[in-house]
Amino acid sequence: MIRSNIRRLCIWLFLFCSFSLGAQEINPDSLERVYLQKSFEPHEELSLLLEIASYSQDPQKKLGYSLILKERLDELDSSKYLLSALFQEGQAYFYQGDYLKALPTFQEISTLAREEDDITILSLSDLTIGEIYIEMGETENAIEVFTEIIPILRSLEDEYYLALALLNAGEGYRLANEYDSAELYFLDANSIFKKIEEQEGLALGMGNLGMVYARQEGKSKLAEANLEVAITLLEEIQNFYAISEYMIELAILYIGEGRMDEALNIANKALSLASDYELLKEMSAANGILVEIYESQGDDKNALRHYKAFIAQRDSMAGVDKKRELEKINQDYLFNLEKEEKEEYANYLKISGGVIILVMIMTTLLYRRNVYINKTRKRLEIERAKSNDLLLNILPEETAEELKANGTVKAKKYNSVTVLFSDFKNFTKYAEALPPEELVQTIDTYFSEFDKIMELYHIEKIKTIGDAYMCASGLPEPNKDHAHHMILAAQAMLAHVEKLKEVHNIDEARFDISIGIHTGPVVAGVVGERKFAYDIWGDTVNIASRMESTCEPGKINISSSTFALVKDKFEFESRGTIEVKNRGAIEMYYLGSTTTPPLP
Repeated sequence: MIRSNIRRLCIWLFLFCSFSLGAQEINPDSLERVYLQKSFEPHEELSLLLEIASYSQDPQKKLGYSLILKERLDELDSSKYLLSALFQEGQAYFYQGDYLKALPTFQEISTLAREEDDITILSLSDLTIGEIYIEMGETENAIEVFTEIIPILRSLEDEYYLALALLNAGEGYRLANEYDSAELYFLDANSIFKKIEEQEGLALGMGNLGMVYARQEGKSKLAEANLEVAITLLEEIQNFYAISEYMIELAILYIGEGRMDEALNIANKALSLASDYELLKEMSAANGILVEIYESQGDDKNALRHYKAFIAQRDSMAGVDKKRELEKINQDYLFNLEKEEKEEYANYLKISGGVIILVMIMTTLLYRRNVYINKTRKRLEIERAKSNDLLLNILPEETAEELKANGTVKAKKYNSVTVLFSDFKNFTKYAEALPPEELVQTIDTYFSEFDKIMELYHIEKIKTIGDAYMCASGLPEPNKDHAHHMILAAQAMLAHVEKLKEVHNIDEARFDISIGIHTGPVVAGVVGERKFAYDIWGDTVNIASRMESTCEPGKINISSSTFALVKDKFEFESRGTIEVKNRGAIEMYYLGSTTTPPLP
């Protein structure tokens, strides 16, 4: 819903601030060919660049051409299309999910519009800022923005954008679980959308109203009717993001009424649609609902299949949530700073009088400004500390510092690193028997303790994949004792698993763990732009995985390269050479029962 609204805003601004090259049908690809072949008149260049950016569906291309337009405006010392270029740039960042760049871009537009006293563009920009806050989960800030601009839009008598602001204000209240307020805003928006015959807006209003009714006792029929009409209208428009969201809501409604066959049908449709368009949040929600449905029907096989998909998608979204929390910390500071400055400025304008009063005002301003600067400096230091802590939860400290300093992280090769893989051998058996929530809680109990062990022995956790745990010793800071540290950590992991067996009853999740370890060279680096992840690559990783897959439950299996580094510190049982898929014969050893005291 939000993405559709922002696109309309940007197209509107393009039409408001520019002129088309001709009456032909707009085709960004053909316009791009015109630009690349330089088959245009010099005076048409700026307008052409703006048209390509405005109508391009590719966020990267939209961003590229908007930045080229801004560069040309600087070269020509012109501001003719600056607002439009900024709008396209902000839209591109938004489509890429880069809210940390999108929000300040639209805030810059608001500042410029305020300087020009252009209320229309200021309102549209603030409307977009509110929509970005909703995407970031900042409902309180979003509601505040929308409630401020709704009276302005009413005075401008622009019914479409007024309805849009009402719709999004209602969405903010819905996400904040203030359903009475949300209902009033949605009804107000729907009446305008219906009046101006805006089908997509009406469909979104009815769908959101359906979600509000679904949360209120005695309104399930109203909820179902609104959701079904919304889906029908949106299918004609092909707004698949909203359709999948409303289908999921219908499935939840059907489950609550015991209509499991209907719930299964609509949930499968939602999953298929979300998968086709890679809507991760909706895919995860649909899989979660299907787990519940299949469990209620006693179909453990299908329940497990969807549960595994749900876990994988949940883990993928976890990184996105961390990045959004980083964005929230930074943008809270920017938003509150701008808001306080606006309030101060408005108050000062109300004060009038002679020179004496003016001097008093200036003195007061300087004093308050000094106090304000000191307070905001302290706030900024606190927020920066929070931001740093969150970044360190995602990346190693050295890597995080490099990312903050340079904006990128160079991949590094390590000649000798020890890699560990672990796996719970009875995971599938217990996954079929336990409710999903209990199973996740159990796995988390193990992994949380593993994380503490890694911290104790200065080992870098790389990732978890389902019930598998992967870590590496000897990076990002090289460590000559990396193999020794890893063996000690593996022993501690095995001891923890055995200890938990004594806690769990025979019918509960009592896992056996197998651990594989191998030493060799790896390449380490950061991948992703929207979701950062520290990872390692190389044959060493693959062999470590093979060590685990050929290990008996309750054992620690190591390769000959690891054995060579720690053979004098532990007892081992030789397994000889064992054939490994795609690797041939590999010499392996089981760690014996002799233990070494933990490192300080």
